[in-house]
Order: sequence, then structure tokens, then C-alpha cells
Amino acid sequence: MKNFRFKNPTDIRFGTGRLDVELHDAVSQFGSRVLFVYGGHSIKKSGLYDTVKGLLADLQLTELPGIEPNPKIASIREGQKLVKDNDVEVVLAVGGGSVIDAAKVIASAKFYDGDPWDLVKDRGVTRHKLPQLPVVDILTLAATGSEMNSGSVISNPETHEKLGTNGPNTPAVSFLDPTLTYTVPHRQTAAGSMDIFSHLLEQYFDRSKNNDASKGMMEGLMRTVIKWAPIAVKEPDNFDARANLMWSATMALNGVMSVANENGWTVHSLEHELSAYYDITHGVGLGILTPRWMEYALTKDSTTAEMFARFGRHVWDLEGDETYAVAQAAIDETFDWIQHLGFPMTLPEVGIADERHFDAMATAAVANARLETRAYVPLSEEDVKAIYQAAMTDGLTA
Repeated sequence: MKNFRFKNPTDIRFGTGRLDVELHDAVSQFGSRVLFVYGGHSIKKSGLYDTVKGLLADLQLTELPGIEPNPKIASIREGQKLVKDNDVEVVLAVGGGSVIDAAKVIASAKFYDGDPWDLVKDRGVTRHKLPQLPVVDILTLAATGSEMNSGSVISNPETHEKLGTNGPNTPAVSFLDPTLTYTVPHRQTAAGSMDIFSHLLEQYFDRSKNNDASKGMMEGLMRTVIKWAPIAVKEPDNFDARANLMWSATMALNGVMSVANENGWTVHSLEHELSAYYDITHGVGLGILTPRWMEYALTKDSTTAEMFARFGRHVWDLEGDETYAVAQAAIDETFDWIQHLGFPMTLPEVGIADERHFDAMATAAVANARLETRAYVPLSEEDVKAIYQAAMTDGLTA
């Protein structure tokens, strides 16, 4: 294993019944002027909006509603104005990963006088030189792990860009109540579960040597998602399913799994281009692309068979002595599991009917993620385009 340094100071408050007792002090410890960031109507429909407003009635709340999935830079710009004009001291994010992602960038943007797209475009270089307002969040969707990491992914529809940026701090306090995810529709539950699974896969398929501690933890978390995601889809109010998915999401991307890793991510980079051009649901795009990338990687570089076979044996409980056959079977199992969650499994099914943007998307994916040098299996623009093309048709080719 390689040397590493790990620190994550986020204060996790996991479980039911904690908001009534703990939310006020968790927020007010940082000040009385609060920016309350949230998404659409779901938290009002569920009653969570009224709960938060009631618990914080003595604080000065400025609201920023309307944060969209694949959060847009326009919302960050609006948030920047609000935190400056109201001298906000703490940001409260209530929602899923998109809301928390937006909140973290807004928390940096208070201390920046330029366009906040600059803070995204340079991938966090400037943000790390700035202060950042404390962020408190109440999570309502298990997916991105944004509640315990410093990353954000922001879209700019005008330039067809969707980019990740890192800030100096993780959220200060995160409330994780699995019952708040009971009302998440089955399609979003499936998409969120795929996002968790993909976060683990991106870190699992890695060139680091003898990092069995990390690999073993990832295998356990992947088995957890495989087991509980279908149950959560069918039984939305199953506490054990929601709790296991919520904690798996947090653990998948809070930094523990990535220590001593050597590679960059691939499928997320490819999917970000789909979302940038077509604004599709992130987890759905990952579900379509992941098995196609797996098959392409195995075919392009046969030395990956050993790792894919390990994935098959340790995650899918596959047996067999022939490494390549087990590797291919693992990819088939992955495809079938994703499909059984109720996903569309081709790009035309999500409205991408032709290849008109594939060249531009492939160019951006390779450049933004340095896929020719950093990917688990190095990919050229032609390689990326071939994966997009494979996702235009049903099934896998093997």
C-alpha cells in the first residue's frame, strides 16, 4: 500500500428523531444568519420544510429554492448574491446531493467577487485559497455522498459543461435520517443506488497493488447495495433498506475507500458529458454506461480479467476456474442487476436518438479526466465514442 493521509471532520448525526433535538444548535453554533437551500416541492409535500422553519424560527433565514438535479451555475450565482447581500454566516442544505453540492460552492462564493463559474472551472484551485462558510445539511436521498465530502459537480448549460470542483471543507454537520428517504420515488431510488454502486466501482478498479483492506471494504459495500437496493425500490418504507443504502452512500465517497488509490475515474467522466448535453439523470446515465465500459475495458486490455474475476467471485459469489469466463459473467451479472432495478438500458430510451454530439462529448471526457493517462484502462477519444455507440443498442455484445 502507498502512503496516505486521511482526515474527515464532518459530524454525522445518523438515525431518527434527531432534528427536533439537535438541528437548532447544530446550525446556530455558527451564527444566526442562515441561507436555507433546497430543491423542489418534495420537502414541502413531506412536511420537512415546515419542520425546519419551525425549529429555526428565531434565526434569520434567507431561502434559495429550486436547486435542480445536475445543479446549474445560475443557482450558484443567485446563492452568491444572497450570501453577500445578507451577510450569511452558515448555509443549511436540505435535499439530496445536488442541493448539498450547490450549497458547498455557494459557501465558497461568498468570499469571491468574480463569477462563481471560475470556482468550478479551475476544479477548486481558487476555492482552496478562500474561506468557506460552514454547511449543515439534512439528507433526503442516498446517492452522492456529498454529505461527507468536499466535492461538488455543477453544470453550465450554456457551455455544455458539467464539472467537478473540490473545496477546502466537508460539511460541518450532516443529519442522516433514513425515514426522510421513504418518499423518494422508485426511479430516483434506483438511480441513487446506481450512483453509490458506481462510486465504489470507480475506486475498486484501480492499479494500486495489494490494497486488500480498501478492496475488501468496497466489496462489502457493493454487496450491501446489491442486496438492499431492490428491496428499497419495492418497499419504499423499509427502514433497513433505506438505512443500509444511506450509510453505504456516505461511506462510498467520504475518502475512506480512496486511500492509496492510483487511478482517476472513467464512467463518471463519460456520464458527465451525457448530462452536460442532455441533462439526463446522473444515476440513469451511469447505469447505461457502466456495463458497456466494463465490457470494453475487458476486451481492450485482457490483463483486467483478474480484477473483473475477483469482482465476480467476491461481490457476485461466482465460481469457476477460468478467469476470463468469470470476468465476463461478472459483467453480465452487473448488467442484469441494473436492468432489474427498472432502468432504461440504452441511450435512445432516455432521449438520445443519434450520435451528433458523440465526438464533442468524447473529446471533452478525455480532456477533462485525462483518460488517456489516468484511467484504469487508458481511453482515447475513439474508445470513448465506441462506448457511447455500444450504449445505443440493447444488451452487451459478448
